[in-house]
This record gives sequence, structure tokens and C-alpha cells, in this order.
Amino acid sequence: MVEEKIVVVDFGGQYNQLIARRIRQMDVYSEVVPYTVPLSELAKEDVKGIVFTGGPNSVYLESSPRISRDVLALGKPILGICYGAQLLAHLLGGKVEHADDSEYGSTKLFVEDSRLLQGISKETDVFMSHTDYIATLPQGTRKTSFTKHCPIASFEDEERKVYATQFHPEVEHTIEGQKILENFVLDICNCHQTFLKSSFIQDQVRAIREKVQDRKVLLALSGGVDSSVTAALLSKAIGKNLTCVFVNHGLLRKGEAEQVSSVFGPMDLNFVPVDASALFLERLKGVTDPEEKRKIIGRTFIDVFRAEKEKLGEIDFLAQGTIYPDRIESGLGISATIKSHHNVGGLPKDIGFQGLIEPLDHLFKDEVRDVGRQLGLPESLVDRQPFPGPGLAIRIVGEVTKEKIAIVQEADSIFRDEIRRNGLQKRCSQYFAALSNMRSVGVMGDFRTYEYAVVLRAVETDDFMTAKASELPYSFLSHVASRIVNEVQGVNRVLFDFTSKPPSTIELE
Repeated sequence: MVEEKIVVVDFGGQYNQLIARRIRQMDVYSEVVPYTVPLSELAKEDVKGIVFTGGPNSVYLESSPRISRDVLALGKPILGICYGAQLLAHLLGGKVEHADDSEYGSTKLFVEDSRLLQGISKETDVFMSHTDYIATLPQGTRKTSFTKHCPIASFEDEERKVYATQFHPEVEHTIEGQKILENFVLDICNCHQTFLKSSFIQDQVRAIREKVQDRKVLLALSGGVDSSVTAALLSKAIGKNLTCVFVNHGLLRKGEAEQVSSVFGPMDLNFVPVDASALFLERLKGVTDPEEKRKIIGRTFIDVFRAEKEKLGEIDFLAQGTIYPDRIESGLGISATIKSHHNVGGLPKDIGFQGLIEPLDHLFKDEVRDVGRQLGLPESLVDRQPFPGPGLAIRIVGEVTKEKIAIVQEADSIFRDEIRRNGLQKRCSQYFAALSNMRSVGVMGDFRTYEYAVVLRAVETDDFMTAKASELPYSFLSHVASRIVNEVQGVNRVLFDFTSKPPSTIELE
């Protein structure tokens, strides 16, 4: 049976992967493609509907990304969001203009009769983010909602299967956004909710066996959720033909190298630990740009794996725990490269292996956790907090040095220890200490100091696509700050990062 899917066509929107994630929450498969996708791909039988994302451009400019008007002739339901809505209006002969009053943030929406907005409150809060607006509706379409500053907040044409919202239903600030997306996916596109993880495991095991056959695979095992689930999948598929190499790049949390070795060493995974901390530190010397850090780390990982490959003998494939957000944030489609993940944008063209195996590269983090549970991994591994592949290098703003690594390791250990002691783990999806590049004047005893500021970060999220700062007690934060300043040499100030994602990312770099 062909898996039904909704295709999200990316026009450079910052929420492209969030749209796909919201659709997958309905147990319907969704994937993101660039706007340059051939129409023949969108015409395939398994494509039940198409979503046009938002984007930063103006549709009336010749240089703006667009898709052929022939997409309308495919007969597939299309939902346009923000720029996508304006593009649909433009393609259908409507008029889009620059708005006198831009809208950004939560806005009151007034709903009229609509199939897309069926079951939605007549007045509801939505998230707007636009400077252009639809000034004139295309012929044959009808307005279905409006706001104080946006006369056409949504429109539709059921006959041509065209639906459009100026607001963002995928963002949590749109209170009834998930219901709107369900109306499109389940009612209008008539998708069946058949995207199940059990079939995913069977399909991946079969695909891995077909690709690898009797050859050997080296897995980059970090001990995190993604690489651990990848290890379990590969072990199930190819058994002894798998070798797991754990590289200590010297940028791990305090005691983590020893912890990973103690967990995976006894397992039947051909576990090979490698200490390459001196090499990574040498290559990062003097580097301050976060993108360059990530790329150096990605290239250095490959060099280490190549060296281990030579020691281990004939190995054909390199496996990684790459997941879907890694690919999208590294510049899938035309979206801006938010950050080049070391295992995607940081890889050299010639990796020194016959090919890559990335069985999780179409899954989001919570889906990876579900797969891990089905594979029988312990909750302590499945629920482990994400830790970036580049490690503390992207939690240290500016140049990475031994002194800075030690500061972050100690401060992070204190923060994590106090989170556990106070039973606050359930309130935080991810929490850590980072080091700013700011040094400031302080006083300890009777002496002036000029030392670093540590940044504490704690967020709540269900998908890591969006996140908000955890509301930790002031007394708790004050206590943690006191401990860090008193116990960690080189720190005289502690800050707490209250910023949501977006506009920030969870990590500092």
C-alpha cells in the first residue's frame, strides 16, 4: 500500500518543519520539499494535498520564489499559509500589496462561513506575521475571515480546492490552529491516519538489510537518543556487521564520556571508544564563527571515523542518527540555513565511505523516542535530553578553550544537579548552562574581578520546533546563581535566558 502524504512546499518560511510536524500529529505522513520540486512529483497518487509555506518575500516582485500556475491544474487540494496564501491569490489573479499596518503576534480573528474553518469559534486568537496583504480577492474565491488590520485573513474556493490563511495555523499561538489543519488534512484531503511507527521499524529494517547485505557499517554513536535508536535499528537489521564508534571530542558534559562507555561498553554492539579531544581542540583554536565551528567539527568527526575505519578493516557504510530537523535547519529547500548541523551541513563531500545510512532522517524527535520505546530501549535512554553533536562548542560563544570548557562543564553540572534535587525535571524539556563571550566587572571579598557571565537556559517544548522558557522559581535560580559564582572559577555573573523559540533557537549557537 502506498503511504498517503501531505507535501509541504517550502518558500523560505521559518515554520516549514512545524507544519509537517503538526500534520504528523494526526498520524498522516508529511514531508517538506523546495518550491523548485517538479510538478510531476506533486502529481503522484500518494500526494493527497499540498501546503504552501510562508516566506519573507513579496509575491509581486519578479525575484520572489514561486511555483508554476499549472500546480492548480493537478486537482489536489492546496492550503496556502501567509506568503503561500498571497502566492495563491497572485496566481489566481488577485492583488497583493504592501500593508500600511503590519501585523505581528497574536491577533483576534473574526470567522465567517468556511469549510476550512468549520468548527472554529466565531472569534478566536491567531498568530500573524506579515507586511503584505491580499488587497483584492481572485475571481471565484470568497473571503472567510478578517482581522482589525487585515480585511482578508483567509479565503477559499471549494470548486478549485484552494484554501488560504494569512495567519499561521501551525503556530501554537493560533489557539484553534490544529483543528484548522485537521479540517484540511482529514476532511478536505480525506487522508487516512495510517502513519504508524511499527511499520516504520519493519520498513527500515528491511531497507537497511537490502542496502547493506553482508557488508559492514560504522555507526557514529554519541550516546544520545538519536544515535542510540539508530544503533538499536541497525543491530536488529545487521547484527554483528555493525560497529559503534564513540568519539570523545572533549566537548562533552562533565563525566559524560565515562557514562556513555559504562552504558554501551557491556552491550553487544562492537563498541569502540576513541579519545580525540586534543585534535578537536587544536582545530577549533582561534575560531569564533558558530557556522565554522560546526563545519570544522563535522569534518573532524569524519577524519576520526576514517582513521578508525583503517584500523578496523573493511567497512563500507557510515551510519548517523540524523533526524528531520537536522536536515531542515541545515538548509533543506530554500529556507535560510539556521545552523549547519555537524552531521549534515558540516560534512565534507567525500566522506570516505561508500555511502551514508540515516534511518531516522525523516523523523522528528518525539517520533524517534516512540521508535526507541518500540525497540525496547530503557526510558533512561529514550527520555534523555537532547545534547548537540558539536557539544559544548556551541554552548561557548566565541573561541573554544580548555578554560572555557571547564567553566561550562562545572556550571552545567551544578545547574543539572539542582534541577534534579528540586524535582524540576518534568517542567523542563531541555536545560543547560552556556558561556557567553561577555566579561564584566564584579567584586568578590574586597577585590575587583573581571570574569565571564554564565547563561542558564531551560525550555518547555513538545517537538523542539518551538519552545518557551521554563518558569523556574526565582528562589531556585538565585540559589543556582550563588552556587555557580562561588564554586566555578572564572565566573562572576549568572544570567537566565527567557527567550522563546522562535525568535531564538534553543542552543546559543
